[in-house]
Amino acid sequence: MLSFPNAKINLGLNVVSKRPDGYHDIETIFYPIPVKDALEIVFCGEKDVFHSEGIPVEAAPADNLVMRALRLLREQYEIPPLEIYLMKGIPFGAGLGGGSSDAAFMLKLVNTLCALHIPDERLEELAASIGADCPFFIRNTPVFAGGIGNIFSPVSLSLKGYHLCLVKPNIMVSTPEAYAQVTPQAPSISLKEIIRMPVSQWREWMVNDFEASVFSRYPLIGEIKDYFYQCGALYASMSGSGSSVFALFTEDPGLCLQEQFPDCFVWQGNLP
Repeated sequence: MLSFPNAKINLGLNVVSKRPDGYHDIETIFYPIPVKDALEIVFCGEKDVFHSEGIPVEAAPADNLVMRALRLLREQYEIPPLEIYLMKGIPFGAGLGGGSSDAAFMLKLVNTLCALHIPDERLEELAASIGADCPFFIRNTPVFAGGIGNIFSPVSLSLKGYHLCLVKPNIMVSTPEAYAQVTPQAPSISLKEIIRMPVSQWREWMVNDFEASVFSRYPLIGEIKDYFYQCGALYASMSGSGSSVFALFTEDPGLCLQEQFPDCFVWQGNLP
């Protein structure tokens, strides 16, 4: 059984407050995008076998979130040995949720292949124990995320037909360090209101609180955002705590991103 775990971008990200447990409450909008991995599972012999190709996975196979998702299900359900094939196309350290997506899609694949009949609500609970943004990929539709990024409410938003450009430089941004450089504060206007505005107005109102400190430490990330605006983007932003930067255009601007950013991961295409 084959599926294609997709990435997400953050439309705006406000760090609202620091919690007593050391985590931060945030507000953001998760939006699915068609940058994808491939994940296939089949029944096999006496023990699980894991294969990974594409973008190298640094973690040991046993530590991969796909295998963690499988172990989580096995704590409650009888699941026979599986052979797992993962083709990585979503870059790491990008703020795109690639690992979380793989784990969530693994939960859904095993649920279907083994006829476990686990409802989405329960799958979301299981996914939450893997990572804060992992439950988003169970339903995989645009949501407003609060709490630590794990409390979802649906939003009416479609970017269908917009052209998305994405560049991920060879930079790893430490998420704890990014949070340490931000002074939490409630936004002056809610993202739920901003997304009702035309996309052309988002530039004025929609912010990512991580950008100021990340751009000062890694100027290339800020330069990518500036480049997109120079090329006529309606809206451009860093996704999550970085390091990828995306831009929305009304139509294909004809950019040669790989030539402009030769050492970076790049992707562009129309949103479905």
